[in-house]
Amino acid sequence: LLFQFDPDNTGYISTEKFRSLLQRHGSELDPHKLEVLLALADSNSEGRICYQDFVNLMSNKRSNSFRQAILQGNRRLCSKALLEETGLSLSQRLIRHVAYETLPREIDRKWYYDSYTCCPPPWFMITITIVAFFLYNGVVLDRFVLQVTHPLYLKNALLYHPQLRAQAWRYLTYIFMHAGIEHLGLNVVLQLLVGVPLEMVHGAARISFVYVAGVVAGSLAVSVADMTAPVVGSSGGVYALVSAHLANIVMNWSGMKCQFKLLRMAVALVCMSFEFGRAVWLRFHPSAYPPCPHPSFMAHLGGVMVGITLGVIILRNYEQRLQDQTLWWIFLSIYVIFVLFAIFWNIFAYSLLDLKLPPPP
Repeated sequence: LLFQFDPDNTGYISTEKFRSLLQRHGSELDPHKLEVLLALADSNSEGRICYQDFVNLMSNKRSNSFRQAILQGNRRLCSKALLEETGLSLSQRLIRHVAYETLPREIDRKWYYDSYTCCPPPWFMITITIVAFFLYNGVVLDRFVLQVTHPLYLKNALLYHPQLRAQAWRYLTYIFMHAGIEHLGLNVVLQLLVGVPLEMVHGAARISFVYVAGVVAGSLAVSVADMTAPVVGSSGGVYALVSAHLANIVMNWSGMKCQFKLLRMAVALVCMSFEFGRAVWLRFHPSAYPPCPHPSFMAHLGGVMVGITLGVIILRNYEQRLQDQTLWWIFLSIYVIFVLFAIFWNIFAYSLLDLKLPPPP
């Protein structure tokens, strides 16, 4: 094929030959991918197309060629919207619904709709929800949730406790414990309703990175700003995902076509505010096990900060290389600096400040 359309081995195909190729084999392509290819042909003013760009597009690689087609070839992308297509099966309608819930541009929705195969499924969010929350609490502890008044609340190897901060796994495993059924319920609902569609679109690698980064930032924020308090719950990771999603909707408000988006944002903010307000109230409520205080609420704020920085960049660049994004590197550097600062803070500040920490559980 390369020799036929590029006999001089220049690495380029003329626009005329490219169009003839599309006319000859266009019926074999997905209609939405054909739109992108035609947009790429229209957007090129030099009369030739890079063969590698063509290969990237055909192999579903979202490279500069794809961005070029979107930015300069929009006049070709004016056919029937994905929302207007009829005769779709239940699974196809679900995929289309997810596309409109999470992606602001029509061509992104079409590309996602054509390329999504549910393989792999959104395993990360489902696994972290079912296994982490229900299997551990239900099977190991014989309880689905531990109230802060339960005698086993502090006596487990999972939650973060300031006296046991040298046990590094606690900065992650604290998400497996929750302070009350309402705490668990709100986190599970937000995690599934927001996290699963986001993972379907952006993949497990990106969403798990945002989630875990929010979890780590949450526990480290507590160790820096609320040094005498323990931490439980997955709010750091959940708030990172939800805040990134809400910020993405706000930044792309005109392009988001999800139904009742204003009402949905209001409901999400009310739920988050209720859960955060409950955490603040609980933190300053008299403890059932003095002198150890109730869990801190700073993990929520750590998750939000991750969501509106790293999370927004990840969700904004659907299937594009983050390594090419300047803001990605800036926010990633800030996050790494914060983690390193918090590690040194945990090593030196507790002894230098001569804090009176609660006794170990």
